Amino acid sequence: MGSIIRYHNLFETRRLVSLLGVVFGLALMIQYFGFPYGYALSSLFTANGGQISSSQRVDQSGNFSRSDNLKHGSVVNATNTNLINETKLSDANDEEVEDGSMPPMNERSGDTLTEDVDPEDESPFKDSKLDNKSNVESLGRNSSLPPDKAADSEDDLQASNSTSESSLLRVVDTDGGGSISPAPTEAKLLEISPTALSIAPPPLVVTPQVNLDAKKEAPLISSYQNISEKEGNTGHLLESDNLPVQKRTDHAPTASHKFPEMKESNKPIDSVVSIAEMNVMQQETRTSFRSMKPRWSSDVDQELLHAKSVIENSPLAGNEPGLYAPLYRNLSMFMRSYELMEQILKVYIYTEGARPVFHTPVLKGIYASEGWFMKLLKRNKKFVTKNPKKAHLFYLPFSSRMLEETLYVPDSHSRRNLVRYLSDYLDIIIQRHNFWNRTAGADHFLVACHDWAPAETKRIMANCIRALCNADIKEGFQFGKDVSLPETYIRAEKNPLREIGGKRLSKRRTLAFFAGNMHGYLRPILLNNWENKDPDMKIFGKISKVSYVQYMKSSKYCICAKGYEVNSPRVVEAIFYECVPVIISDNFIPPFFETLNWEAFAIFVPEKDIPKLKDILVSIPDRRYREMQRRVKLVQQHFLWHVKPVKYDIFNMILHSIWHNRVFGVRTK
Repeated sequence: MGSIIRYHNLFETRRLVSLLGVVFGLALMIQYFGFPYGYALSSLFTANGGQISSSQRVDQSGNFSRSDNLKHGSVVNATNTNLINETKLSDANDEEVEDGSMPPMNERSGDTLTEDVDPEDESPFKDSKLDNKSNVESLGRNSSLPPDKAADSEDDLQASNSTSESSLLRVVDTDGGGSISPAPTEAKLLEISPTALSIAPPPLVVTPQVNLDAKKEAPLISSYQNISEKEGNTGHLLESDNLPVQKRTDHAPTASHKFPEMKESNKPIDSVVSIAEMNVMQQETRTSFRSMKPRWSSDVDQELLHAKSVIENSPLAGNEPGLYAPLYRNLSMFMRSYELMEQILKVYIYTEGARPVFHTPVLKGIYASEGWFMKLLKRNKKFVTKNPKKAHLFYLPFSSRMLEETLYVPDSHSRRNLVRYLSDYLDIIIQRHNFWNRTAGADHFLVACHDWAPAETKRIMANCIRALCNADIKEGFQFGKDVSLPETYIRAEKNPLREIGGKRLSKRRTLAFFAGNMHGYLRPILLNNWENKDPDMKIFGKISKVSYVQYMKSSKYCICAKGYEVNSPRVVEAIFYECVPVIISDNFIPPFFETLNWEAFAIFVPEKDIPKLKDILVSIPDRRYREMQRRVKLVQQHFLWHVKPVKYDIFNMILHSIWHNRVFGVRTK
């Protein structure tokens, strides 16, 4: 009898255990399909402290509404889709697709100078397949392919249903800096632990529609309204100067300032956008672009709105030492904006992030801009605050250079793991803090100089203010939100101003100069037309560093021809050596575009006009050239790095551009 009872109890116990197993398995399946990335167990035991109980969704009006669980990665830029949840989830184990849109990796790191130097030889890996010339010309990101055709398959990464093989981000000292160790021979897969917290995705970002047929009809007013009475309206102004004057608004945005309906925004920009058209786009977006309405109000929003009102109603500026009115779109507004930035702006720097991708500034080479900015901001006690409730801006302190150098797998033709790494990082800071969800990232910013940064951030950080060296309209750069970051080639970390300046005008006997590797499709065209064709045109391939610098210092015009991407360190180098820059790069937005009047000190030549290059340059009157060269020397202060930042230098100008776009993009209604 006892054995029968024991057998019965054992049977009942097994049946109960089996039932519990089935229930637990069913719960896991529900969690697996109900939460992005498949973080089932962590979602059951999340430690979010109840800050956010369910995910949010943003409609096209910029307001949040309840929706299914979404990660920030499941939202795409509005320029690619009208529906926020239309994108398909991709699995981490999906077969990698070869990426023909990625430009080849260069051979050398560029941190040590050899006899033969090209300012753009600055990447740690060489991808043999991507180095094929025909592939570059036909599949490069500078090709005529529209963005939706040339985009990486991994750029469509929205979320993953596989568990990440990761460890938690470690908190690091915000004062970190300095140089880095040599690049690893193999890419190390650094990953971040998953978070199951449902978060608010960024809102749809709509680029205001602009009439691209404006061209010569662009309303550029030849009037320097900010010149002081002492200087008068003549001074050194040239009759061919065209200074775009931003309209001053003395009222709150009206209905005309709301987001336009998306009709043409999904279409890629196939035509060349001239500098005159860019001026129009910049003017229109300053009054029309608005970020999303914050989920809850904050004192910082009112401070930004007050700053905007003060800037828009700035009195005409008097004489300001070191500032020359024709160099600026509106000197009065710039001076007032800069002054308010120094008085008001507070930036919070996230401490999360594992080295070397985060908190590790690279201070030499062509990507040094992002590293110097990171280093100087971390050390700045005036702008940086440790109280996030007082912050107007939030800095995401990652290095796009170190992201590529650490995680990119040679010959993989894929950036999928790089995008995932940043996506997981955002999950971490969103789980630990609620700052991102207040504005869906509109008050967050990044500073990235690597060529791949636009593609890596265009979806997961679509609503952030992105300061990018690769400022290309075709790559999704948005006027009024994004910032064109100067690409500076730093050769001496301890003395970034070494060799600054050039010869006086009488010693500049070379009409035009260019030298560099045959990166991209444009430079071979330049050399085919002008190499050894004219003694006045010193157009070369790769030459020695000494010769390169001497030509820069002794030429009237320095040719800044695009490489694989629209940006080139030659733009800043020309200003550094006091040579008038000639920019040949269609659809390139020059640095500090919201502030500077580039046509006052630089020449823009369409790529199609390369055969006419000498005719264009010799047609410029000597009087105008001399004035432009003088202006190059005056604007130079805005492009110089100092070990300790000084007023109006490149560090402060980058920060001002980010501040400016946040002030004019803030929205409370």
